[in-house]
Amino acid sequence: MAAPLRSAITGVAQYHPERVVTNRDLEKLVDTSDEWIQTRTGIVKRHFVKEGQTSSDMAAKAAETLLKKTKTDPKEIDLILCATITPDMMFPATACLIQDRIGATNAWGFDIQAACSGFIYALSVANQFVRGGKHKKVLAIGVDTMSSILNMQDRNTCVLFGDGAGAALLEPVPETTGLGILDTVCHIDGSGGELLCQPAGGCKQPPSHETVDQKLHYVRQEGKQVFKFAVSEMARVSEEVLHRNDFTGKDLDLFVPHQANLRIIESTQKKLGLPDNKVVINIDKFGNTTAATLPTCLVQAADQGQLKKGDLVLLTSFGAGFTWGSVLLRWAY
Repeated sequence: MAAPLRSAITGVAQYHPERVVTNRDLEKLVDTSDEWIQTRTGIVKRHFVKEGQTSSDMAAKAAETLLKKTKTDPKEIDLILCATITPDMMFPATACLIQDRIGATNAWGFDIQAACSGFIYALSVANQFVRGGKHKKVLAIGVDTMSSILNMQDRNTCVLFGDGAGAALLEPVPETTGLGILDTVCHIDGSGGELLCQPAGGCKQPPSHETVDQKLHYVRQEGKQVFKFAVSEMARVSEEVLHRNDFTGKDLDLFVPHQANLRIIESTQKKLGLPDNKVVINIDKFGNTTAATLPTCLVQAADQGQLKKGDLVLLTSFGAGFTWGSVLLRWAY
């Protein structure tokens, strides 16, 4: 009988487009200020794509960097999971476009739509395929081109988001190593769906002159209600996955939270009893890149020496749907 396996992240990479949009730039478009944005969100700047640049473009660049870093032949990839709410088009899946772009001719794949929780969901799905023993190399990608669905006259949403992509390679490791993904928890609550959504574009309200004129293809958010729910559930799911694995916040070496709002991060950090040096933050530089926030935070932590082999790491996110979840792992490299 084969030894039990775990899935482990064996490499991470990211891509952000070259165009930088500062809070000062947004002051010229809407009634806001650098001080107002920083105080309420922690964001200083974000990156937007150039004209014609898409989610598959960014995802492919992140994936190609990852393959190069890990010395992986694209043909070795078994599966591509792409978490996004801004696909290049409704179909085919963005995973298909990425597969073609990077030359992963032996891979199959599909998209995962869980908004800001997309990367957590992708890791959870990848974990099952790798642990099953049939998949040796899986790409989990979080990517979003949020600038494509932002109303730049709505100061409550246009200041929050940025564009970017992050990718992780997952491979099997023997359970006896103690490394890899220890546990995952995912939740949804559809009763909050209308509080954070893109109203038109689907079959309920197909594109029309009326939906365009009413700006229904842009992000809409009831900020206060979303904030309240996110603060509560990000802390709760973090404690849930720790508790059921006999850990507390004090056992963590690193906490990687979704980068939606600095105040949400700080609230969750406080409830877990974590010092600043155990929390990864990049919202100041990139804003909320939705499905890309967690993998890009992992890249930052790895590059800055915050991660070492065997570290206990917790990833937690919350997004539209409502969706939320956590992944607990031992860093593998």
